[in-house]
Amino acid sequence: MKILVTGGTGMVGQAIKNVMNERTDSHEFIFLSSRDANLTNYLQARKLFRTHRPDMVIHLAACVGGLFKNMNQKVDMYEKNMLINYNVLKCSHDFKVKKVVSCLSTCIFPNKTKYPINETMLHDGPPHSSNEGYAYAKRMLEVHSRMYNEQYGDNFICVIPTNIYGEHDNYNLEDAHVIPALIHKCYLAKQKNEPFVVFGSGKPLRQFIYSKDLARLMLWSLLEYDKKDTLILSVGEKQEVSIKKVATLIAEKMDYKEKMTFDTTKSDGQYKKTASNKLLLKQYPNFKFVDIKEGLDNTIQWFIDNYDSCRK
Repeated sequence: MKILVTGGTGMVGQAIKNVMNERTDSHEFIFLSSRDANLTNYLQARKLFRTHRPDMVIHLAACVGGLFKNMNQKVDMYEKNMLINYNVLKCSHDFKVKKVVSCLSTCIFPNKTKYPINETMLHDGPPHSSNEGYAYAKRMLEVHSRMYNEQYGDNFICVIPTNIYGEHDNYNLEDAHVIPALIHKCYLAKQKNEPFVVFGSGKPLRQFIYSKDLARLMLWSLLEYDKKDTLILSVGEKQEVSIKKVATLIAEKMDYKEKMTFDTTKSDGQYKKTASNKLLLKQYPNFKFVDIKEGLDNTIQWFIDNYDSCRK
């Protein structure tokens, strides 16, 4: 099978590269970046599909950003993601791609909801206003996929990972997610012999999935999962950990725990976003997740070894 991976040079794409040889089956992978085609442009997207003629697609490409970008560029976030997703699905259908797995995000679930979140609750209410442009575009990707399945019998599915971390992440202090930001902050604090300051109390809880686990699950979703239901890809509720726990593990790995402090004048944000992985475990009951300490140790060591060249 020829498998096309959009957004293939990001953290998850790199993780797929690292785990694809673990499988016994053999496939040809094509990892695309924005340099290969502007997927917001239909003609460029169509040319790309005509050139490669993929059998399957893993769709990771998206216009993403931190809180500031999501709040202040809502039109861009909505329109660019709508165009990317439309073009990828349209071309996948037109070129008779056998299966597409598209990646969503738990941040697109309703702002006001019950916990744990499950797959049936995606459209139960509006997302948080701060990221509504991105969230609605991603929700429409799920709707669009389902409509292709219903009208044409295509096999376009969506997966929803929880908070992803791992090697090849974005470690920029301005718009990185919590784990890469904490890793970078601790590294700099140790270099300067300054306090490692964690914003907030550290009490909020999150479910973190290691990028290589997500890569393994995405390949399983593409090659073995035989249903068309949207799936949350996450560790279980019992593996939910506090930001304090994560920060402590990072500080311990960097041998800097004694200099860690919490700035409780900063907001904690949402206390929890618990998601259920019951549907995943029903389909793949034997999957073993990497423990967060092991995943963090790997990620931190990679960051230190690649500090000069990583995204920051």
